[in-house]
This record gives sequence, C-alpha cells and structure tokens, in this order.
Amino acid sequence: MKKIAVIRTDIKDKFGLPRQSGIVKELKGRIVFEPEYRRIEAVRGLEGFSHIWLLWEFEGFGNGAFSPTVRPPKLGGNKRVGVFATRSPNRPNPIGLSAVKIEDIDLNCADAPVITVSGVDMKDGTAIIDIKPYLPSDCIPEAKGGFAAGIGDSPLETVLSDGIKDQLTEEELAVVKKLIAGDPRPGYADDPDRVYGMKYKNRDIRFKISGKVAFITEII
Repeated sequence: MKKIAVIRTDIKDKFGLPRQSGIVKELKGRIVFEPEYRRIEAVRGLEGFSHIWLLWEFEGFGNGAFSPTVRPPKLGGNKRVGVFATRSPNRPNPIGLSAVKIEDIDLNCADAPVITVSGVDMKDGTAIIDIKPYLPSDCIPEAKGGFAAGIGDSPLETVLSDGIKDQLTEEELAVVKKLIAGDPRPGYADDPDRVYGMKYKNRDIRFKISGKVAFITEII
C-alpha cells in the first residue's frame, strides 16, 4: 500500500475526533497529494460527484498485536465485542474508512490538485491511501446499527465561560461546540470535576462535563 496524500485538519490529536465521518459537518480538511500522485488528470471527472470515500491509515493506536475482541469506549470500556464488529483502530490492518463531502477541488494552487472536504473524522497529517467516489447506491436505508445504534444520538448542551466566545471566530466556535457536544470521553468516564483538553488548531480547549451539559472553561 502506498500513501497517496495527507489530509490537513484542525484537530491535532486523537482525543476530540468525531467518532465517525459526517457527524461534524463543519469540520473541514484539505487533501494534499504526495508529489508522485500530484496530477490534475488523476482527479478528472471527480467534480461530478458530491461525496467521496477516503481510505486512510490509523497512526498511534494499539501495539500491533491481534486481539479477536475489543472493549469499545462508548460501551463503557468493560463489554467485549468482536474486533470485526467494531470500527476500533486496534485491528490487524489499521485502515479507516470515511465518507466525506467535496467542498472544492483547487486546480490552480501550488500543490494542485487539492481537494477540500467536510465532515472529516481524521487528525491533521493522517495518511490517505485511496480515494473513491461515493455513489447514491452506497446508501442502504434499511441497514441496522447493531449495538452502536443510538450511541451519540443525544448531543450534549454546551455552555461557554465568560470570554470564551471572544477568543474564537463564529465558524471556529460552531466546530468546537459540535465536537464537544458529541462527548469525546470514553463511556466509563463520568467525573464532573475532571478537566479535559482537546487540541484544536493551535489552541487547547479545556472543558468539563456534568450530566448532559459540557462547560467550556478555558482556551489556552
């Protein structure tokens, strides 16, 4: 497998990433091709599609040893399920799959072609190993969600401490609130006094969660 591109996003660490693509539609990324694949003709025809599939490589997860079962954090971290019944990064081949929306295909910039997408769930610098067009037939309305059905369907309310709003643009604030509303904590974490930190752009967003309310307390 060859890395064909990297995606540049505003999320700098694993913590705080949306649990899957499409949840935070405001979160954008720029797909920058490696020099070998930086050919405008390689994306010819892609402008006719609204969405693409990205196959990408997990980095910094697990130790490479195979385990047939994993403990999904959103199930509390205690219940074990089969690794192939999850999207856990701790798997034999650390490959992620995301459906994202094409916002722009820049054919004139210095690194052209560069594809801007939204709804991403990857941290900055993630290696892209393939891009495929998303087709309307890829959607299966009758699909079942198994044990993951309903998880995250009730977003948290987000409350801002004094002065927080003045430190972010309106667009940045919308992204941060959506990311935290998805509750990035593992399912077993329930300490209302614990302060969490999420790296967004060049900032560290500090917050606490009590019940169904997230309090954004500080930006460093």
